[in-house]
Amino acid sequence: MKTPLRIGYAAMLEQFHPSEAVALSAYAEERGFSGVMAADHFQPWVPAQGQSAFVWNVLSALGERTRGDIGPGVTAPTFRWHPAMVAQASATLAAMYPGRHWLGLGSGEALNEHVTAQYWPEAPERINRMFEAIEIISKLFAASLAGKDVRHSGTFYKMESTRLWTMPEVAPEILVATAGPVTAKRAGRHADGLITVGAPLEKIEGLFAKFDAGAREAGKDPDTMPKVLQLHMSWAPTYEEALANAMTEWPNGGMKFPKADIRSPFELEQMARLVRPEDFEGRLLISEDPDVHRAYIQKFLDLGFDRVYLHNVGRNQREWIDVFGTSVLPELHR
Repeated sequence: MKTPLRIGYAAMLEQFHPSEAVALSAYAEERGFSGVMAADHFQPWVPAQGQSAFVWNVLSALGERTRGDIGPGVTAPTFRWHPAMVAQASATLAAMYPGRHWLGLGSGEALNEHVTAQYWPEAPERINRMFEAIEIISKLFAASLAGKDVRHSGTFYKMESTRLWTMPEVAPEILVATAGPVTAKRAGRHADGLITVGAPLEKIEGLFAKFDAGAREAGKDPDTMPKVLQLHMSWAPTYEEALANAMTEWPNGGMKFPKADIRSPFELEQMARLVRPEDFEGRLLISEDPDVHRAYIQKFLDLGFDRVYLHNVGRNQREWIDVFGTSVLPELHR
């Protein structure tokens, strides 16, 4: 049985003051968006974006102001946080807002994680750290629901015997962010679902195949596991405005290289000077035509995504929400 289609709003805490982000999320829900993915950043990508609020505070406020699903897209349970603290934050949110919270996890970026002045390892170690963190979080959720303590001693983390004393009746689903096939297969084995970003359809088909294989190896049915997409776009009443918004507000979307090792928004600002309009091709759709955006989103739904969170990169959020709530969301289907 197919899970119902959900088209949610991406609250970009790098761009908007937290109070404004919460108000925009509530407005989006009123116009037909189904839930909120809130960004977890310690710093914005570039200084012009201007904000970086603490995601867990914002998620609690979203729980009060909205009725749909809420989750971090994504948090890294590996450097700024011990996994046990992420588990506690997530369990508390799920206990306060039953059935609404999901836990989105990733392997992190130096932009956010280097602030605690630890060694910043290469990608394979970051991924291994993430999966050990997922093991701890999953063990804490399961043991706490069973009324038992649990401990952990692994390659990267230790946790003495403990449990989470505040738990929801059902543990939050754990969704893993991945853009690579090896991580996708491990996510299928160890997580409840997958999160990725817009990419060529054939690349995503490959991710799905690996994720499904990993899920089956673990005795799970991949057809019942959420496949979640965050999709960046730039819409404005004219193409020129939409392009200007992408160039000034979200130049990182046109950077065709890995950004996980870059530590400073000011470094990214220098690199942003090299971004040209054609660099967004295949990475971020720029168009003044809502039908072009609708057709683009529909391609991903046809591929198998059941949950999509849309991010319009401009400051014209309410205008975009109105247009998409009227002209785009009602036409999307699985």
